[in-house]
Amino acid sequence: MKMSENTKRRDELLETAIDLFSERGYVGTSIRDIAKAINRSVSNVYHYFENKEELWLAILEYSVKGLPEKLRAVAHGDGEPLERFERMLRTHLAASTLHQRESKIFFIDEERLSPQGKEINRRIQKEILDIYVEQLRLLQSHGVIKTKHPKILAFNMLGTINWYLRWYDPEGGLSKEEIHEEIIRFVMHGMCGS
Repeated sequence: MKMSENTKRRDELLETAIDLFSERGYVGTSIRDIAKAINRSVSNVYHYFENKEELWLAILEYSVKGLPEKLRAVAHGDGEPLERFERMLRTHLAASTLHQRESKIFFIDEERLSPQGKEINRRIQKEILDIYVEQLRLLQSHGVIKTKHPKILAFNMLGTINWYLRWYDPEGGLSKEEIHEEIIRFVMHGMCGS
């Protein structure tokens, strides 16, 4: 079998797992369910992934793992600190919306993972939190924000961004861009008070 055919089948397994995990949850989806959904044998799934958690970790690798680097690049890019922070919010919202199904899986089903899986997921979350805290401290040092607790402010911002992923419906009345603008206005107003 050609490498491209292997890659195609692996990607098909990933996409199917993303669909089923986001619909039924990690616990509510078995390897058998994934195999059945794409008319493959269970052993075919195990050819590509040792177990369900390895499949989950491959989804994490595929979708979310690169987010900290994207945020860092924007945060340390050109422009004034406040402009960069707003661009960072936009980058985060765009990436999260692009991988909405995957993001939901990571926030909802994390407690079901092995200690290793939890550690990988939390390490990425902590990296993102640290980037936000660093940028908020920078804004604090420039007198842009008055908070005494940048980390608490970062938790609130991330909560707003992550919660939106649970309810956003692409078929709903507002476009993702309109929702992003509302979230950005809310966060920037709450942070700067204007």
